[in-house]
Amino acid sequence: MLDRARWAARAYAAYDKPAVDRVVTAVARVAADNAARYAEWAVKETGLGVAEHKVVKNLACSTGLVEAYAGQDFVSPSIDPARKIVSVPRPAGVVLALTPSTNPVATVYFKVLLALMTRNAVVVSPHPLAKQCCADAARVLGEAAVAAGAPDGIVQVVEEPTIPLIESLMADPRTDLIVATGGPAVVHASYRSGNPAIGVGPGNVPVLVDPSADLPAAAKRIVESKSFDNSILCTNESVLIVADAAHDALVAALAREGAHLVTDGLDRLRAAVTDRENIGQSAAHIASRAGLRVPHGTRVLLALFDLAVPEEPLAREKLMPILGLLRVPSAEAGIRAAQAVLRISGAGHSAAIHSTDAATIMRYGAAVPVLRVAVNAGNSLGSAGITTGLAPSMTIGTGFVGGSSVGENLNPAHLVNWTRLASGTDTAFPDMSGLDPWQAPSGAVPPYPHASNASRDPQPPADPIPGDGTQQLRAEIRRLILEELAALRGA
Repeated sequence: MLDRARWAARAYAAYDKPAVDRVVTAVARVAADNAARYAEWAVKETGLGVAEHKVVKNLACSTGLVEAYAGQDFVSPSIDPARKIVSVPRPAGVVLALTPSTNPVATVYFKVLLALMTRNAVVVSPHPLAKQCCADAARVLGEAAVAAGAPDGIVQVVEEPTIPLIESLMADPRTDLIVATGGPAVVHASYRSGNPAIGVGPGNVPVLVDPSADLPAAAKRIVESKSFDNSILCTNESVLIVADAAHDALVAALAREGAHLVTDGLDRLRAAVTDRENIGQSAAHIASRAGLRVPHGTRVLLALFDLAVPEEPLAREKLMPILGLLRVPSAEAGIRAAQAVLRISGAGHSAAIHSTDAATIMRYGAAVPVLRVAVNAGNSLGSAGITTGLAPSMTIGTGFVGGSSVGENLNPAHLVNWTRLASGTDTAFPDMSGLDPWQAPSGAVPPYPHASNASRDPQPPADPIPGDGTQQLRAEIRRLILEELAALRGA
């Protein structure tokens, strides 16, 4: 698989911008056409989230992604005459894309298109819980890419992911870059692999509401964001921090939007937070499992607690529509509470604030140790760049403070390096305008010499080797060595 990907990457790295655009546009169109089908499939296979909400993410990570980067060029050389520098893009090569169960197909779409925009080959390794829908999506996108002129093998997928196989793929020298989206164990393993890796840490989003906020609007945004896809995005609000003067009015507004404040059975709700079976489930389903009675139409379960400490489950990340609630004396106290939440987990990830006080917004943004803050916007889609001006992304870089090599939303720029041709400051600058080292492929792109999942010698030998299995194994090893030597002589 990696040999085939490397062969495809070498061929694709010579494509010019129009040829790359044809591939990217075709793949995005096919992805969008299948957005609803894969949304339903993902929910059925994983049991997580809401299909109609996954459609939104699938569209944002297909045609929406292409539209977002329509004016940017990650293929052609750029010239800076004032600095006498010509920058030539250099793709990473073979990208190993690890995708999660929470946003499975959207992340496949996202990483495949980022790789294609930057002339990389990509091998998708889906989470085992979502392997069927992800494998099918990767195959469909790969077929669309090849039909649009990309080399055979430019998009591949691990059909049966296992830990030893993924560890081998991550550590293999033919893997040029790992892009890991998933739990901490996956991210840490990618950094230990010995190959360049981009990974992200967990979220635990604090959202501050001060008395200056438009409280009805804030309540609507918070409930819509927290209930979106049953709160499966890592950018969902985790702890709602409310200044005392705004508390009662905000809780009333939240109730009108479908948030139910749980007063009896808080210990059962705390237990529900730690129950993995509740991840990505609806508020009504979680309440029923916990033995709680809630009004019809409840979308979010609110749970008041006193202290943001590690021992408090309600202060931790919750990939379910349970929202911890902290009441604080003032906005300044709220900022300190948000810092406490992020000390537990989620440093570097994201936060949100609902306020019209510019000074409070600025103090909050400077004080909380995160790299994106959604202002007067739902954080689930806001920090993901779908409803804000941030880069649209399913991989949220947490930077130095979060232990990540990337400090912003993953975007195409992270999958390409640039070779700089720098002229001496006291020498003439050669005129390179109009020059492009790349070109569109001429004629049909040849297929890879053999399919990655097929035998190199599909025809059985005329005279089977007699004897036991050891003799057959030795003969097979000899055949492979001779084939490899022949290839080396040819090179």
